[in-house]
Amino acid sequence: MKRYYKIEIQNYSRAKKIIWAIKMFFIAISLSLFFGFISQTLLSSMGIIVASIGITIFIFFSVLFDMIGIATTSADIEIFKKWIKENKKGASTGYILCKHSEKVCSFCADVIGDICSTLCGAGGACIVVTLTQNLYNNHLIILISISVSALIAGITIFFKALMKEYALKNNNKIILKIGKILERFN
Repeated sequence: MKRYYKIEIQNYSRAKKIIWAIKMFFIAISLSLFFGFISQTLLSSMGIIVASIGITIFIFFSVLFDMIGIATTSADIEIFKKWIKENKKGASTGYILCKHSEKVCSFCADVIGDICSTLCGAGGACIVVTLTQNLYNNHLIILISISVSALIAGITIFFKALMKEYALKNNNKIILKIGKILERFN
């Protein structure tokens, strides 16, 4: 009887994980469509400066949400239990984030991070189109396209590399701050 109960719980747990993944799939598509539409309509008509500002904002959010995902998965849930007993502001929300760290990390790092990366690519394409609209040399167009993509990737990777070490060293503080921010909205 016990073995059957364990198998039933495992199957229920697996089903919940699959449902979570399906939800994330549809959330990612919806957000990508929404932000993709906005970025394509705004960035393509605004030129290099606005596209560059948009790319900078998308990189910032990508790095920020990656930091939250990493901090959540590496935070010490026991410290949050202690902070809850001490009535520390943001501790209860931080505890909930840590308790659901796989979902928080998936949403922050995968959904938001990947959407921001895609939007950076859209912004980069807008810059390439603007820079190459009067060029007829295919080799130069390809070189500009590759250079813009490489620059965006390099900047993103640079800031994410800096952020990862910071997130791992300050994970509990970061999640406590996020908890305080989220508690203001509740």
